[in-house]
Amino acid sequence: MVAHLCLGLVVLAVLATAVADPDIKVVCAKDSVRVTWRVAPQFVPYAARFFLGSCMPSSWKVLPTGEGLAHFNYKFYDCKFTKQLKGKRIIYQNELSFRPQAKPKPVAFKYPIQCVQKRPEGRIPQFLNPGSGVSEGRSKLVFHMALLNEQLTGVSKTNVIPLGSFLPIWAAVEQKSHQPLVLLMDECVAASTPELEPGNQLYHIVGNHGCLLESKRGSSLFLPRYHSSAIILYLQSFEFGMGGEVYIHCNLIVWDGDYFDKRRKACHVKDGRWELLDDPARSSLCNCCENSCSPRTKRATSWEPHSVHFNSVLGPIIIVDQPASLVNSSLPETDAAGSQEI
Repeated sequence: MVAHLCLGLVVLAVLATAVADPDIKVVCAKDSVRVTWRVAPQFVPYAARFFLGSCMPSSWKVLPTGEGLAHFNYKFYDCKFTKQLKGKRIIYQNELSFRPQAKPKPVAFKYPIQCVQKRPEGRIPQFLNPGSGVSEGRSKLVFHMALLNEQLTGVSKTNVIPLGSFLPIWAAVEQKSHQPLVLLMDECVAASTPELEPGNQLYHIVGNHGCLLESKRGSSLFLPRYHSSAIILYLQSFEFGMGGEVYIHCNLIVWDGDYFDKRRKACHVKDGRWELLDDPARSSLCNCCENSCSPRTKRATSWEPHSVHFNSVLGPIIIVDQPASLVNSSLPETDAAGSQEI
C-alpha cells in the first residue's frame, strides 16, 4: 500500500516538473536523431521507464548532482517513428514518454519529437514521375499501372512471382496541364481473366472505398507517396489462381481536391490498427473499414470536387510456389505494365 502511494507521488512530481520546464535537447541528423533528456534525482531509480517511441535509452548517466541523463541515439527506422511526405518536406515523428507503470497503465508524460528534412532532388525515378503541372486548363488524363521490380527502380522484367513475395503495383495519372491531382485505389480485385464477367471468382484486395483488405491478412501496405498523383500498393502474393494467369483489376479515382473523407482515402492496417496513408493523424476516417463506409448521397455529390473514375487492368501475373532464386534464374523476361488515356 505504501509502495503504491509513493508511486502516485512520483507521477505527480513528474507531471509538475516535466510539463513546467522539460530539459530535453533534440539533434536531427540525415537518417537518425539524438535526444538528451535530463531528469531530477528522484527519477533515477525509474531509468527503465523512459522511452522514445518503443525504445529505451541508448545510455543512462547519473550526474554528480544526482540528476539523470538519458541519451537516445536511434535511426528513423527504429522506435516506431512515423514518416510523412508533405510537399518538399520529409517529416519524421515520435514522442518521448515517461511510463512509471507497465502497460496498460497510462503514460504520465509525453513530449513530441519531430525532424523535418528537405526532400532530396532527383529522389523520384524518372519513369515514376507523372508530371506536376499546375495549369488551370483541363485536358485528357493518361493513367498508368505497372508491376515494379524489387528495388522499385523500374518496371519488373518478369511477371512470374514466387508465393509470399511482394508485388509492388504502381498506379499514376499524368497531370500535365492540370491542377495537382490526388490518385487513389478505390477498389482492386484479382481475377483469372483480363475482363470481369458474371460468375468470375474474385479475390478482393482493396474495397470499401480505399481499404486495403489484404493488409489484415498479411503484410501488404501502401508505400509512402513520392507524389499525390501516384500510389504504390506493396502487395504480398497470395494463393488465388496459383500457377495460372492472374489479372489485377483496379478502380482508380482521381480528383483535384486536397482533402480526404470516408469515400476518398487510402487505408491499411499498421501495428494492428487502420491507418490513413496520407495523414495518420486522421486515421479515424478508416474506422469504417471494419463495417461499411459512407455511401454516396445526393447532398455529398453536390459538394464534391471534380473527380474521375477509371478501371485499369494489370496482368497477366503468374504466382508460383517456388523459391525466388529458382524463379529468377529460369524464367523469361516479360514486362507487366500498361498505360491508357481517357
